[in-house]
Amino acid sequence: MPPKYVKQPTDYVKKGALRAIEPAIAFLARNNVSPNTITTVGTLVTVAASVVYATGHIMTAGWIMNVTAFFDVADGEVARRTKRVTKFGAFFDSVIDRYSDLLLLLGLIIWYAKINRIFYVGLTGLVLIGSVLTSYTRARAESLIPACKVGFLERPERIVLLIIGSLWDRMAAALWVMAILSNWTVSQRIWYTWRELSAVERRQRVTF
Repeated sequence: MPPKYVKQPTDYVKKGALRAIEPAIAFLARNNVSPNTITTVGTLVTVAASVVYATGHIMTAGWIMNVTAFFDVADGEVARRTKRVTKFGAFFDSVIDRYSDLLLLLGLIIWYAKINRIFYVGLTGLVLIGSVLTSYTRARAESLIPACKVGFLERPERIVLLIIGSLWDRMAAALWVMAILSNWTVSQRIWYTWRELSAVERRQRVTF
C-alpha cells in the first residue's frame, strides 16, 4: 500500500499562490487557451531566466522565475477546467519540466564557471544530478510498482528554493539544501521500491 501522503510546507505556498493567480487562470480557461501553449510559453520564459542566471543577475532571474511558476501551475489548471487533460499533455508537460529544471541549473553553472567558482560549479552539478534522478527514479519505479511518491524534495520545492535563494541572496544555502535533499529523495525512492518489490516477491513465493 502506498504511504499516506504527508503535507509538505510548499503545499500551503501552492494553495496560497493558486488563490492569488485565480483571476488569470479563469481568464485563460474562459478564452480556451491551449494548455500546451501555456506550457510552451512558460518554457520560453524559463529560457530567459536561464540566460539571466548565466549573466550573473541572480535577483532578476528570481523575479523572472516567479513568472515561470505561474505557467507551471496554469497549464494543468486550465487543462482540468477546460476538460482538455490528455496523456500527451501530461507527457509533454513532464518532459518540458525536465528541460526547464536543467536549463535553470545550467545557467547557474555557466555563471559560476565565469567567475571561477569551481566548487559551486560542482555543487550545482550535484543539484542537477539529483533533480534528474528524482524524476527518473519515480518514473522507473512506477513501471514496476503502483506508486512511488516518497521523498520530500520534488520539483515544486526545488523551484521555491531557487526563487528564495535568488531573491534573498542566499543561493549558496539553497544549493546546499537542494543538493542534499534531492539526492536523499532519490535514496528514499530506491529503498522504497526495493521494499515494495521484495514484499511482492515474498508473496509470490508463499503463493507458489
